[in-house]
Amino acid sequence: MSTPPPPPSPARLASGAEGPDALRPLLDTVLDALHSGRQARGGPLPVGGPDTVTAKLRAAVGDVLPEHGDPDALRTLVHALAEGAADPADPLCAAHLHCPPLAVAAAADLAASALNPSLDSWDQAPAASALEALVTRELAHTTGLADALVTTGGTESNQLALLLARETRPGGVRLVCGANAHHSLPRAAWLLGLPEPVVVPAPAGTLDPAALHQALTDLAGPHGAGSPRTPLVVAATAGTTDAGLIDPLPEIAGLCAAHGARLHIDAAHGGGLLFSDRHRDKLTGLEAAHTITLDLHKLGWQPVPAGLLAVRHPRDLTALHHHADYLNADDDTEAGIPDLLGRSLRTTRRPDILKIAVTLKTLGRSGLGALVDQVCARARELADLIHAHPGLELYDRPTISTVLFRPTGATDDTVAAVRRTLLTDGRAVLGRARLDDRLWLKATLLNPQTRPEDLATLLKLVEGNTPA
Repeated sequence: MSTPPPPPSPARLASGAEGPDALRPLLDTVLDALHSGRQARGGPLPVGGPDTVTAKLRAAVGDVLPEHGDPDALRTLVHALAEGAADPADPLCAAHLHCPPLAVAAAADLAASALNPSLDSWDQAPAASALEALVTRELAHTTGLADALVTTGGTESNQLALLLARETRPGGVRLVCGANAHHSLPRAAWLLGLPEPVVVPAPAGTLDPAALHQALTDLAGPHGAGSPRTPLVVAATAGTTDAGLIDPLPEIAGLCAAHGARLHIDAAHGGGLLFSDRHRDKLTGLEAAHTITLDLHKLGWQPVPAGLLAVRHPRDLTALHHHADYLNADDDTEAGIPDLLGRSLRTTRRPDILKIAVTLKTLGRSGLGALVDQVCARARELADLIHAHPGLELYDRPTISTVLFRPTGATDDTVAAVRRTLLTDGRAVLGRARLDDRLWLKATLLNPQTRPEDLATLLKLVEGNTPA
């Protein structure tokens, strides 16, 4: 009987000549631990709530920095994390814009981690920087704009959009956004030292064009000499966090053009509809924006992070130019070495573009569009089930793949309690949203493998945990 090989040294490198051989047995360990952790969890969420989960994790981890290392740490910690995870691949985990990543994207992400390029200078990422330029430009063209930057997600993209607006408008800008806008927009205005945003009513969950017209008219003020008007940037939303609603983009674009306002569209949620022939028309007007936020770790099925900011005018990006001699010396730039510092506010940046590029190339537009169509269809099916259920109330038909509902006649306290009970029992993960001054349960369907029977199970769990 042959003697098994010794376990791999934990100090071996993931890249280089021996990298693949060092990684191969560790991948088996990770995959086994993911499987055993999933089995131990048993459902979409660990049972017991925060205190129970924390205590179990602490027991598994033990001494975080022991005097001597533990060769089984990889298996132990991956198992513990999987056992204590909220699993977006479970069809009953449907609370947030938290997608189950595609296997091909996760595999590409492993390659990015092993190679470890850093996109702050060309000599750290020769091929990765070229790949990023190719893919971001293509995605920008898909939106109707010219170029795009890679970001960590919607929050960074929205902040960058306001920064570019501020830097390209002498005297600064003032944000005008709907009451339905993502919280990162007013927060970005605060971080950038902009005036208090003007918040326009969104009585039906979307920005009201009449109210926007009035706000832009009022902000113009008197047109006499000596009354300079602060440049305005209007932020519209294509896919709200609460209900997945899309603002009337063509009307908003027309108002911005008429009033000379810059237009930013936060399409972090809805941008993935561009891949679908069936749903792309919902984003008509997107191409009129000066900047667009996209998140492919939502309707793009990428591991976090996978955000982008598309821009209409590449010249706007000159505001991000920064000089650090060890990264982009003038003579290197003049010699033809690309300057990457102006592509982000971050310095060290991992090549998140690789997983995106692999996904686009592997599935193509039609493959991604089919996934979009599937989750949107499942959302409509769930809405039909709720509408037909005498014990449940539907908020509205879904625009994308978010469905809001609540037990008929329940109080807000009851709705909140039902959600927390399901979380604590580890049975289902539903979100919450407040619209029309009432609290709703939120199901965000981003798993294309969800089956009709999973939808029925979800509703039975809500029904069975609602007090009579």
